[in-house]
Formats: sequence, structure tokens, C-alpha cells
Amino acid sequence: MRYFISIELPADDKTAFGVVVPDIPGCFSAGDTLEEAIENAEEAILMQLEDMIDRGLDVPDPSAPDAVAEQFPGWALAAVEVDPRQLSKKAKRVNVTIPEGVLYLIDREAKKVHSNRSAFLTEAALMKIQN
Repeated sequence: MRYFISIELPADDKTAFGVVVPDIPGCFSAGDTLEEAIENAEEAILMQLEDMIDRGLDVPDPSAPDAVAEQFPGWALAAVEVDPRQLSKKAKRVNVTIPEGVLYLIDREAKKVHSNRSAFLTEAALMKIQN
């Protein structure tokens, strides 16, 4: 997922770069350099999203860059790529219904890559989400 962030450029060399993540309420960060501000924003996004998941809240979809830029005119715009695999490492057992023939194919392909059904389905879903 790619979230766009707004970055307030410092007025002088004694002020940090401030970062706001408009799509995620209450998510903000800062850094002494532009690179550090963007790195810290990624960490803040991951922490905020994990908290939202733990509280049973929906993860917000990222907005288009133009929509984010309009909210903070005069601020810099940057993209932060968030890997969904870094969110909530807790496993949760679920019950799904899959046609037998498809399940056979899943198990066969998982075995080919020395994996199990759960890991194979998780990786396939993440690949689909990232594309």
C-alpha cells in the first residue's frame, strides 16, 4: 500500500521536517532531515495501522496524491510504501470454503515450493494486493 504524506519544510536549520498522514487520523511524525522524516513516517504509519487492526477498526484506503496535496497547500508531498506483511504478526484461524478441486491445486502448488496451505494462500493474497 502506498500512502501519500504531507511534509512541512522547516523554516530554518533548527526546525524539523513535520509530517502528516492525512489518510490516517492522528498519524504524524517528524525528522531532522527529509529522509529521516519519510522513514519515521513509515514507522508511524505501521504503528498506527497495527493499532487500528488491534482495535478492530478498518484500515483506510490510501488517497490519490492530488487529494492529499490539496489538504496541505505549500507542503511537500511524498509517498511511503507500506508492506502489509509488516502489520500484525498474530495469526488468526479462519474458516473458508474452497472447491475441492481448487484446494487440491493449492496444496499441490504449496508442496512444490515447500510451503503449507496457509502460507501459500497468504503469500498469494499479498501478491494480489500489491499488484
